[in-house]
Amino acid sequence: MARFKLIVEYDGRPFVGWQRQENGPSVQEALETAIAQFVPEEMVRVTGSGRTDAGVHAFGQVAHFDTARNISADEVQGAINYHLKGNPVAVIDAERVSEEFNARFSATKRHYIYKITNRRAPLTFDKGLKWHVKHALDESAMHDAAQVLVGRHDFTTFRHVNCQAKDPVKTMDYLKVERTGHEVWLLAGARSFLHHQIRSITGTLMLVGSGKWSAGDLKAALDARDRSALGFNAPPDGLYFDRVDYS
Repeated sequence: MARFKLIVEYDGRPFVGWQRQENGPSVQEALETAIAQFVPEEMVRVTGSGRTDAGVHAFGQVAHFDTARNISADEVQGAINYHLKGNPVAVIDAERVSEEFNARFSATKRHYIYKITNRRAPLTFDKGLKWHVKHALDESAMHDAAQVLVGRHDFTTFRHVNCQAKDPVKTMDYLKVERTGHEVWLLAGARSFLHHQIRSITGTLMLVGSGKWSAGDLKAALDARDRSALGFNAPPDGLYFDRVDYS
């Protein structure tokens, strides 16, 4: 049995998310359907390094699958991409790995980027791929306030009510807000994240950048450990699963 690691890029707009679901097409289903076209197994299961919601994108989602077929990594990449035609999904790298490797459980850190276009003019090419915020944002205030969330905290305020994680306590390794021209990006890294955590943090930091909240308000929301204390939940448009680190 051979195990292959995949680096996957996708536009999340047509999908209900990463995970296979009954209510619509998913990225996982698209990959499994493509792989089933060239491997002998009746049931192909692709394991991802993390789930993404409907409309969320990825530059470097990591996944793995097993097959009994004698096939090279180069052939795997080519075959999957061939059978993915029609889907905005691409395997940008594939390699054979040890059966001890697990895309989800072997991960040591996951990285996300949230992209905001901060200008009056509407989005054209990037509609659905970035969050359009028309009014001015103070990215320095956003970055300074974000440091309140770095470290180990109970992030109950910033988790979706249906989040399935057993523990709301997570360690945020870094959280940065940077601007280049009209682009304001939030960059976050942690071993794992809660459902909607980055979107909730981004939306609330937008209030800080708008002058409606202070860093103290953000700290109070965090300490409340109550979803009702959340400032705002950003849309999925600008969120990207950037990459995964492995030891």
